[in-house]
Amino acid sequence: MRTRFSLGIFSFMMACTSPKTDDGRNVAQSPKQIELTRWLIGSWHGQSKDAMNYEIWKEDNDSTLSGRSYSISTNDDTAFSEFIKLVQRNGELAYIPIVPGQNKGMPTEFRLTFIDRDKMIFENPDHDFPQMITYEYLPTDSLIAEIAGTVNGEQRSIQFPMRRSE
Repeated sequence: MRTRFSLGIFSFMMACTSPKTDDGRNVAQSPKQIELTRWLIGSWHGQSKDAMNYEIWKEDNDSTLSGRSYSISTNDDTAFSEFIKLVQRNGELAYIPIVPGQNKGMPTEFRLTFIDRDKMIFENPDHDFPQMITYEYLPTDSLIAEIAGTVNGEQRSIQFPMRRSE
């Protein structure tokens, strides 16, 4: 009886803390979360204060999307560039960026914590900045990418509104 009670409490705690889909299922119970990310495939662009931002996504196979994100400053210099993989493996979805010149060129992994048909959130609490990456699809064939986290004890957030390129 005691073991059954302990297992019940453990199961309840895991259900409360596991990432959820929009219909309340645990993310791990959704074996093909990558299918909910396919709206990302294509080319995106958007203007920020001092740069033009671009993202290009393609499907590599049924469990991987690859992308490239870059910004070109107002003086036509590439201000930022990264290569990204969205990978579904072992029932989990990961966002894996590689930023040239950072982290010795090694990938950093962000785990999926929330997904529904038009929003996904990835987190890595051990990363310096950002600790959270969010993509939200808007009905006007636009998206908002957001990076957020703590820097020197202060909460920061940067949004990158984009629209699908023709």
